[in-house]
Amino acid sequence: MSDGEVKAPASPRGYAKGRARREQIVTTAVEVYADVGYQGASLREIAKRSGISHVGLHYYFPSREALLAAVLERRDEEDTARLGPKAYSPRAVVQHLVDLADHNARHPGMVELYVRLAAEAIAGDHPAHLYFRDHYRTTREYVHRALRELADQGALRDGVDPGVAAAGFVALMDGLQVQWLTSPGEVDMAGVLRSHVEQLLREPSA
Repeated sequence: MSDGEVKAPASPRGYAKGRARREQIVTTAVEVYADVGYQGASLREIAKRSGISHVGLHYYFPSREALLAAVLERRDEEDTARLGPKAYSPRAVVQHLVDLADHNARHPGMVELYVRLAAEAIAGDHPAHLYFRDHYRTTREYVHRALRELADQGALRDGVDPGVAAAGFVALMDGLQVQWLTSPGEVDMAGVLRSHVEQLLREPSA
C-alpha cells in the first residue's frame, strides 16, 4: 500500500463471510473434540477438517484455549435455547439450572473440557480468562435475580441472603461437576442441586 493510500473498510459481505468461517471452525472443533478429546485435538487437524490452512485458523483463533472458549460460548447459547425457560419466572430459572445439570450428566466430554479450562483460566493472561469471568458474573446475576424475586415473594427461608446464596449455588454447580467426573456413579448432580434448592425455600417446589 503506497503512502497516503487509505485501505477500504471490509464490506458487509466480507464480515458475514468471516463470521460464517468462524462458526464453521467452532462447529468443526466440537466434532474433533467429540472424536479424540480436547487433549488429542490439534489446531492442524481442526484446520484440515475445516478446509483452511493452519495459519488461516490462527487468524480467527490464536490458541487452542481461545478456540475452546468459543466452543464453550456456543455451548452456553445452545443450552439456553434448548433448556431455558419459555416464560420467565424465578422458579423457572432455578429449574432451568437443575435441568442443565441433568443435561450435563449426559455429556461428560464437554463437562470435562469446561472443568479443565476453568482451572487453567484463573490466570488473568489466559485466553479464556475473560470468558469465565463474564460467565460466572452473568450466572451469579441470573441466579441472584431469581432468588431476590423469590425473597420478595416470601418464598425463601428466613436468613437466606439472595446474593450469598447465588454465589453458593454457582459454586455448588461447578464443584459437583468435579466430583461427578471423579466418581460419576456416586454423585447425582441434578439431585444434589434440587435438594439444595429445597433447603432455600420455605415450601417444597411443586
